Amino acid sequence: MTRLIEILISLAIVAVLFLVVGVVLPSSRHLSHSVETNRKLTIVFDTLNSLRRFKDWNPLALRDPAMEMKLVGKEEGVGARLEYSSKERGLGKGSWEIVKSEPGKLVGYKISNPERGDNKRTQFTLRPTGKNNRNVEITQTYDVDYGWDLLGRYSGLYVSSNVGEDMKMGLARLSNMLATVPNYDYAKLSETDPNNAPKIVDRPAENVLTVTAAVERNNDKIKAQIHGNMEWIKKVIAANGLEAVGPVRIVTNEFGSETYSFDVAQVVRKIGDTSPEAAKLDVKVDGAGNPVKAEYWPATKVVVASSGGHNFAGLPPVRDAVRAWALTRGYTTSERPYEAWKAGIDQSFDPALGQFDVYWPVK
Repeated sequence: MTRLIEILISLAIVAVLFLVVGVVLPSSRHLSHSVETNRKLTIVFDTLNSLRRFKDWNPLALRDPAMEMKLVGKEEGVGARLEYSSKERGLGKGSWEIVKSEPGKLVGYKISNPERGDNKRTQFTLRPTGKNNRNVEITQTYDVDYGWDLLGRYSGLYVSSNVGEDMKMGLARLSNMLATVPNYDYAKLSETDPNNAPKIVDRPAENVLTVTAAVERNNDKIKAQIHGNMEWIKKVIAANGLEAVGPVRIVTNEFGSETYSFDVAQVVRKIGDTSPEAAKLDVKVDGAGNPVKAEYWPATKVVVASSGGHNFAGLPPVRDAVRAWALTRGYTTSERPYEAWKAGIDQSFDPALGQFDVYWPVK
């Protein structure tokens, strides 16, 4: 009996100590870690303000490659939400939802998971830093409340070693991922006209006549080559009872330091055919040495942005900006970029008169 009483007293002492220590432990936890990137502020903010690239930087996906993830709600900003489900012990079901968003400044998430604690939240604060503020410091904070959940307060002792390490890994992966995005501020495309901003559109199937060329990077020679290639295309159009649809397109193959390799492309259709989805045409290309190729471009999604007030030589950074916009939102660019020369061939060589729609297929 005496031995039993001693055991009970020991258990009581342990229980009291557990309660006393639990009461003394913090009822909430706060963590903070930072990383620096040289990407444009627009790119960093838009990446975090959407969940489309969540799996590419957040270590949650690494803990279970078979995890199911689903995007619900808005595409970006407050209301965008990612739900996940895992059969792995300790992961279960949960979600990340954007609940706070201030352009160029911060993005706040509400986190739901099976771990102890309430009101779990993380916030990414962005601050220009470095020489001439060319870099961006990304500071991630994590907060959780335990209230009077004493077991939760004890679990808070390990927050730094589990959640904290995940934060460090996530920020490192985020920085590495951002480094793969072309460092061009695509927000400048729409500074004077919001309609010029990049957007995703569905391009219908098209019949296209193309001619490939590679010439010295001399504006007069490039212009003459394009005009010459268009004459070949016009002959094929006339011989097959076709008509041109829209402005000429230039598909860039390689914009080298000395040579410009490109395709001149013209969308065509049977005269009078106004159907939105083109069927593949049987185009005859006759004549020895005729360089025209008849191609059928299948329907696909493309990102498109408008740019003007410059000539075609100003297009390379626009292409990179369009690609940056697409990658930031989780799209993968495919095939080759191309431009519709809306002002015509001659004016597209004028330093002030060129008007272009820049396209890049995505998937």
